[in-house]
Amino acid sequence: MEFFIDTGDVEEIKTAAKWGLINGVTTNPSLIAKSGRKQADVIKEISEIIDGPISAEVIATDVDGMLKEASELAKIHDNVVIKLPLTEAGITVCKMLSDKGIKTNVTLCFSPNQALLAAKNGATYISPFIGRIDDIGHDGMALIEEIRTIYDNYGFQTQILAASVRHSTHVRDAAIVGADVATMPLNVIQKLFKHPLTDIGLETFLKDHQKSL
Repeated sequence: MEFFIDTGDVEEIKTAAKWGLINGVTTNPSLIAKSGRKQADVIKEISEIIDGPISAEVIATDVDGMLKEASELAKIHDNVVIKLPLTEAGITVCKMLSDKGIKTNVTLCFSPNQALLAAKNGATYISPFIGRIDDIGHDGMALIEEIRTIYDNYGFQTQILAASVRHSTHVRDAAIVGADVATMPLNVIQKLFKHPLTDIGLETFLKDHQKSL
């Protein structure tokens, strides 16, 4: 499974990059807004830190507007992946960009049928929002599993990118059911290192070492 960091904060990306675990970055308008910077400037700086896919989202909701923004975003760096909403316009643009060899990430996916549409139109990534599904009392991980089955049934190359990841259990379960990528905020990545027995064991080893001096 690949790990993407979900943020618009360049300093967080620098921190995660030091661990050697991060394969790519996902951003969205909300995350970029928190940085107080222009999207193009943030994407350019990210491309200097991470040599991997960088999802940058369009704001327009119509086909022509999405295409215009996608063209501008794609010029920023070869690693830019155009993030599109799972709407009629978004899926239409997905097909148009895919036919041109431009990578896409279709976002805000909440059903297997939606994921099927994205795959049929050549999306590079599909982003099911598992945390938001859990929030309304449904099973986000079941959605990942269903998409995995459908994609495997038909040999779709679209990668399943588990999004809206809230905690380390989400990461574990997404890996078990076969998500290709998990994108997560810095605090979730940090929690993957943690286990109380690791802390206790290290403390014991250090105490024993001191006794031997």
